[in-house]
Amino acid sequence: MPLNDRQLAAFADKHAWQIPFDTSPRHLAGPGDARHVTHGLAAAGWNTVSDPLSPEIVLRSPDLRLSLQFDPQSATGAWWRLRSEPFTDGPAWYAEFGELVPAEVLAALTDALIGAPSHPADPWAPVTSAGWHRDSESTARSPDSMCRIEQRQLSESQELPSWHIETSEPRGEFSGPRIWHAHLDERTPPHLVAPFLTALADPGPLQRGMYERTAHYSAVQKPSPLPPQQVAAAHTNRIKSLRTQARSARRQQTELATTPAKANPARPAARR
Repeated sequence: MPLNDRQLAAFADKHAWQIPFDTSPRHLAGPGDARHVTHGLAAAGWNTVSDPLSPEIVLRSPDLRLSLQFDPQSATGAWWRLRSEPFTDGPAWYAEFGELVPAEVLAALTDALIGAPSHPADPWAPVTSAGWHRDSESTARSPDSMCRIEQRQLSESQELPSWHIETSEPRGEFSGPRIWHAHLDERTPPHLVAPFLTALADPGPLQRGMYERTAHYSAVQKPSPLPPQQVAAAHTNRIKSLRTQARSARRQQTELATTPAKANPARPAARR
């Protein structure tokens, strides 16, 4: 089912009655509104394939290669699961995200699934420029030391490292109980990892409504200069942009599929 005006109006109506608070750092801002993720994919043509009366949501891409599962009843701590089937241009890959991952940060990754893949950027560059501490070439931690990014190579047979992000309670030199996590396996395309880390390390605040759940009591909240209507309008404008990107990508794919391959020029017959 495509995203319709009624669903966008419901999002706007909810946020119109909330007093927005600038909430930072992002890794402690809390889950926010899951529709930041699901609306973006639905606008790009992803279809709901789950039971509409179930709390679980499963979306599948138009080419059936990708699927996103949101399961708020999961017993594993991973509420979001993103899967890619093996395809002609790449292997299967898998990523999962915990309950309290900010929806806006996850949406930066899912938005990158729409449209043509960009050139892979160095995922560490935005993390370093945002002032996160690089403990080694494969690790970084947030200024408050509560969020840690790590590349892990679990075995010698594993060609590439996987990505592990964990936000935990502060406990001196060691991490305390986990608040939320993200795992992106070693086959996750770099052009998806980069926007996720960029959005995570961004020092700009996220908007949360008064009394809305945050991930930790130490999250800093201040009244936002943005009116509620502007928060909803930003969501609507993003959805329109994603629709345009998806249409452009489909048009390019159609043109490539219908363009005949250039025939090899005939070679002159050999003289006898």
